[in-house]
Amino acid sequence: MRPHPTILMCPPDFYGIEYEINPWMKKERGAESTLAKQQWANLHQKFLELGAKVELMVPQPGLPDLVFTANAGVVFHKRFINSQFRHEVRARETPHFDAWFRTHDYETEHLEPGLHFEGAGDALFCGPILFAGYRFRSEAQAHQEVARRIQKAVLPLELVDPRFYHLDTCFCPLAPGAAIYYPKAFDGYGQKVLRASVPNLVEVCEPDALRFGCNAVVIGKQVVTNTGCAQLHADLRRLGFEPHEVHLDEFLKSGGSAKCLTLRLDGEEAAVWD
Repeated sequence: MRPHPTILMCPPDFYGIEYEINPWMKKERGAESTLAKQQWANLHQKFLELGAKVELMVPQPGLPDLVFTANAGVVFHKRFINSQFRHEVRARETPHFDAWFRTHDYETEHLEPGLHFEGAGDALFCGPILFAGYRFRSEAQAHQEVARRIQKAVLPLELVDPRFYHLDTCFCPLAPGAAIYYPKAFDGYGQKVLRASVPNLVEVCEPDALRFGCNAVVIGKQVVTNTGCAQLHADLRRLGFEPHEVHLDEFLKSGGSAKCLTLRLDGEEAAVWD
């Protein structure tokens, strides 16, 4: 564990459900702004209590999903490979992510035009391997290009349930060789790849998966999730982790939870850098 894990977040000043690009989003249901701000503040405070440093972006009007910083791109050392969003409504976030990373001395990179890639939402290290979700938002070819640039092995995983449209909604590395996942979010081949590649792989039950239990943030042995994941929390304790719950239902309305609201600036906790 790094002594001072660093997380990028963006306050939800302009967060709301202004369009529908996944099955969770319903404009007529909307989000309660005051409640969303309080839930985000509680998550931010929890990270500080657990010893993390939190860097903040400036929220922007007209970009309600800028709050979901996990989708900004992939951080590898001091390199930032920016996302190329599938949906134009989110592509408008890219210049703001670019600007933030440039001003914080990261080398910023873009993939070739036309390669859809949605950052740490679909690209997660478990040990030295980059596990990469594709179909709904990102493309396998884009992940291959990312892996080539950072010279790491990549294992593409096809997602088959549109409710779990990003990899981080159904898979969470806990440590090298250990992860939690919701099997039904993957095709049969992807399930086999995960079982063969992650020695300590724990299934998340459907009720906890629908609470976005896999969309967790790991800080050493501490795991932060949405509320309502009782079975998952019991399993985490058996594995030697300490779970923490924060009510994040206003963000679940957009198909996001704890992990979606964060980007590890020092690399994912389970990553093993050379």
